[in-house]
Amino acid sequence: MSPATIDRYLKPHRDARYPGTLGTTRPSHILRSSIPLRTAMDDLPAGPGFYELDTVAHCGHSAKGEYLRTLTATDPVTGWTLIRAIGNNAHVNVKAETEWIRQRSPVPILGMDFDNGSEFLNWPVIAWCDDHEIPVTRGRPYQHNDNAHVEQRNGDRVRRHAFGYRYETDAELWLPNELHSLVIKRKNFLLPCVKATSWTHTSAGRNKRVYDKPKTPYQRLLGMGTLAPATTGRLATEHADTEPRSDHPPHHPHPAATHRDGLSPHPGTTLVEDEDDALPRPQPPTRSPDSGVTGERGWLLPPGL
Repeated sequence: MSPATIDRYLKPHRDARYPGTLGTTRPSHILRSSIPLRTAMDDLPAGPGFYELDTVAHCGHSAKGEYLRTLTATDPVTGWTLIRAIGNNAHVNVKAETEWIRQRSPVPILGMDFDNGSEFLNWPVIAWCDDHEIPVTRGRPYQHNDNAHVEQRNGDRVRRHAFGYRYETDAELWLPNELHSLVIKRKNFLLPCVKATSWTHTSAGRNKRVYDKPKTPYQRLLGMGTLAPATTGRLATEHADTEPRSDHPPHHPHPAATHRDGLSPHPGTTLVEDEDDALPRPQPPTRSPDSGVTGERGWLLPPGL
């Protein structure tokens, strides 16, 4: 059987285990013309506080019916990302979780950038932004590079950890949120990333990106110097709780390994030349005429079969 034939037979089983992601964004034509555009060529804000927002559908193989979604908000300047699962794309859920993002943001929100989906471009959400004096922009239709930062977070933060499975009940809502809380702590406090700063040219005349030194989003926030003292203390506490601890007991190598390496063994231990010699070897089972019969492949079957 050729590899191509094997892949063809295994394709339905692989698709069932790892379902592909589906796009469920529906355009909003009423408010779209009244919201200013922001493209990928526009400069980023000088400081933190500007967020790109998008939703991820946990619909599995089919977009029919009701299913959960995840709201992602990321700051392109610092990389600080917040993710939260919601029941559906109703404006009540989107507005409530947007308020949660505003409260959890370490800095005041200076603006929000949406795609052209109707979950964002509706009167209640836009009115909520107006009440909190948050400017709103949108990307161009079918131009995902305009929201490149949040699209990257959707793949790395959400789909990579929650996979493409379907979540649809209120009882399952706690599971993605518990997962998201661990993911954002790990990504915001522990994992450094680089950011493109400028362009340069190689000796062959090709353009090449220049990146800064790797830093975590938490370190970039501290370097900005815009955090309030209370927020700095709260983030320091979260960072201390998230940082891996080194208070576990020290690792003692196996006495046989220390003997082979020429090191002195621990007091009170017996040296063994080979680990396999110190372990009892399993003996093959003995067959008796009264215990059963032997099957076609030599397996011992119980009596009566």
